[in-house]
Formats: sequence, C-alpha cells, structure tokens
Amino acid sequence: MSKRNNQKIIKDMKQKQKEDTIALHNSTYKNKDVRSILKIIKSKTTQDGEGVTLNRSFPNSYITDFDPFLLLDEIGPIDIRPGDQKGFPDHPHRGFETVTYLLEGKFEHKDSQGHSGTISAGDVQWMTAGSGVIHSEMPEKEFSKNGGKLHGFQLWINLPKKNKMIKPRYQEISSSKIPNGTTKNGNVSVKVIAGESLGEKAVIDTITPIMYLHFKLEHGNRIIQQVPEEYNVFAYVIKGKGLFEQNNSSNKIIERGNLVIFDKDGEEVYIQAAKESKDPLELLLIGGIPLNEPISRYGPFVMNTQQEIYQAIEDYRNGRLG
Repeated sequence: MSKRNNQKIIKDMKQKQKEDTIALHNSTYKNKDVRSILKIIKSKTTQDGEGVTLNRSFPNSYITDFDPFLLLDEIGPIDIRPGDQKGFPDHPHRGFETVTYLLEGKFEHKDSQGHSGTISAGDVQWMTAGSGVIHSEMPEKEFSKNGGKLHGFQLWINLPKKNKMIKPRYQEISSSKIPNGTTKNGNVSVKVIAGESLGEKAVIDTITPIMYLHFKLEHGNRIIQQVPEEYNVFAYVIKGKGLFEQNNSSNKIIERGNLVIFDKDGEEVYIQAAKESKDPLELLLIGGIPLNEPISRYGPFVMNTQQEIYQAIEDYRNGRLG
C-alpha cells in the first residue's frame, strides 16, 4: 500500500471520529458511563511570588491534593502596568513537575542549570524538576516595559517515587505545535496539551499518563469526552457557564473560577455550554492516574518521606540542589 493511501486512510478515520462526535452532540445521548460530579470548589484569590494575583483551586482547606495533582493556580487575569514587573523570582523545586500554560502575556524563565526561554500566549512549558532546579519565572522584559494582560495556569503534577530524583528536563511547546481538534460544524474545539481528543493526540511526553485539554464550546453545544476508568479527573471553568451532568433539569450551572471534581463512576465526562451565558464556555479538563504513594511536602519540595524533605532543604541550603 502506498504512503499516499495510508495517509488517506488515517485522514478518513479521523474525519469519521469527528462526524461520530457531532452525531453524539446532536443526539439525546444518555449513558450510565458518564461520570457524576463529586465536588465543586470555588477558587480562592491569593498572591504569590512578588505579589502576583492568583486564583487557587487547590491546595486549600477543602482539598490538599488530587492524586497525582498537587496544585492548580490560575495566574490572573491581571493587567500589568508598564514597568510594573511582578513575577516569581528564584525559587527551588524538587520531586514533581510544573506545567505552565499561558493564555495571554509573555513570561521568561531561567534556571540554575543555564536553561532559559520565553513562553508566549498559547505556549506550554512542561518542566520536570526531578532531583531539583532553582529557577525564576518573570514577565518578559518588553512585555513588562509596555504592560498588558497576563493570564495563564500553573499545574503541579507529582512524580512517582522511582522518578523523583531523575535529571531535570524541559518540554517547551509553542502554540503552533499544540494539536487542535474541532467538530465539523466548528462549535466545539479543543487544544490537546496532553492525551487525546477529537481525533488529535498530544505531542508532549508525560512520565505518568496525563490528560490536559482546553475546550471551547459555543452556546448550547456539548461533548462527551472519553476518560480512562482509572483516571482522577477535574474541570476548571475559565469563561462562560457550563453543565457537567446529563440530567439538565436538576443540573447545577457552573460558572468561571470553579473547579469540578468528578467521581470515578464512569469512563466519560459530559460537558455542555449553558445557553443563557453571554460567553462561550471555556474550560480545562485534566486527569491522570493516581500514584497511590505517600506524600510529604514542604513548600516547593514534594517527596515521599519527611526525611527526604529534610534532605531537600539541606541540599538547597548547601548549594547542592540544581
């Protein structure tokens, strides 16, 4: 079979998957495999770094972590005044990964191993801290000089015990390289940062299986997203209003700034944009396999035992971390 024929078959398969998804949206689909809502958490406004405004979903007094996830912060959205540079100066990490996803603005980062770079709107930086780095994340100089809107997310993902002391690495993916999926009618779209959706597969390599999807749904449209049975899954509403259960007569409308934690009672997640919202629905849908390992954490260090935390602190104080 020729290469051209192979490419056509793959293209036809992807198109069929999209058409099946559209048919699903337009049907009166009901399935017992759709996950129910376990908990809804309103993010809390806080500050970190040099006074950067954050909306923190967890950890908080309601939930300390959601295995394998340790933290979810929405950075802003805030307007940076010209010359008013606020960011995250040098700080250490060990034992986990940080995923920075910018929607607006520009950030530059530098670390103790000589790595540096800039991420702009739509870009992703997936940093595996592993054995440890000391790094900074600051508004890019030109952006800081001129001012503008800063908006993005940072997610912390725990590393398995066997990987906590691996060599640090970066995956920096520009917006143009992140796969985008859409339904045929264009009313549902997704950026596939990790995992798969709408016939598209992520280019980022994850240590543990992770799903990280940025959905946009026009008013009244819906989607059923497949999720592995073993995944812990949550959604964060960025914009608009959404419904996350099929029984719409009793379904609560979830507004922006809320975290929706799903139960593990199915292999699908239901998402619908509320018709009464003036804005399309935008959300992050994130999931991963729980590690089911003990967690000991102190600020920027996440290990399995308290002794390992003491060691991380000692290494940092004595210049042996990163």
